[in-house]
Amino acid sequence: MSKKELNARLFELLNSGGKLSSKSAEFTLMCEISAKTRKLCAKMNKKWRSEEKIREFFAKITKEPKNESLRVFLPFYSDFGRNIHLGKNVFINGACHFQDQGGIYIGDNTLIGHACVLATLNHDLLPEHRGDLHMEAIKIGANVWIGSNATILGGVSIGDGAVVAAGAVVSKDVPPMSIVAGVPAKLIKTIKEQK
Repeated sequence: MSKKELNARLFELLNSGGKLSSKSAEFTLMCEISAKTRKLCAKMNKKWRSEEKIREFFAKITKEPKNESLRVFLPFYSDFGRNIHLGKNVFINGACHFQDQGGIYIGDNTLIGHACVLATLNHDLLPEHRGDLHMEAIKIGANVWIGSNATILGGVSIGDGAVVAAGAVVSKDVPPMSIVAGVPAKLIKTIKEQK
């Protein structure tokens, strides 16, 4: 299998919500990409950077066109980078960790607070396969606000206009225009538009 075919197969597996064997060639390639991304993050985080320079680094990390409306406060950490997909006017506060192998999709005008973790991977429960990975995407709608130190787990969708309270651990879908809080996060309020 050529490197190009292997790369296509890796992304097919990552985006399928399936399982990736730790003994596979795709897993080895994923680790190679991860090493390059972590190196880019380390370089980006090493010193103060202008917003323009951070956007340039993000384009290298994600392999997507430079997003001129993106705002990020450093440090920022990703252990893959190539499966982060950002809308317009996204703000990511400092010390966030994106484990994006399964795909992280963030809608327009979304705010992500300090030290949030977005984790799309789980390890296999069987000890003999514990190194194998299960991937599930995280989908965050438009105009969402995620409070500091929140954790969003793989397979979760957060609806447009929702708020995730600081410190929440979100393991289930969040309806649009709602507020969730706690561990595990539960619905505490519905947001009503003011006229």
